[in-house]
Amino acid sequence: MQINVTDQNGKRHELEAIEGWQIMEIIRDYGLPIKAECGGSCCCATCHVYVTGDWLDKLYPMRDDEDDMLDETFDREDNSRLSCQLIMSEELDGIELTLSDGARP
Repeated sequence: MQINVTDQNGKRHELEAIEGWQIMEIIRDYGLPIKAECGGSCCCATCHVYVTGDWLDKLYPMRDDEDDMLDETFDREDNSRLSCQLIMSEELDGIELTLSDGARP
């Protein structure tokens, strides 16, 4: 499985993904520029990503705590999600994401 991540400079990265891991963990473990300050507990919004195209419809619905955190960002869009709340699964194999400027360390 893999995820495709575009960083804040527009460079695309293909990352090998492990089922059951938070997408935030995979991005961070590959050394891409993502703060992820709270370590995945949905309390900082520093792992904010934009989910590309039809992939958004394949994700679990956003919970209220994630929605509240995203409301605190300056660059929220309709396709915004916190990557700590996205759990890698076979259904998400090949997902396309872009890191937000607010996630830059």
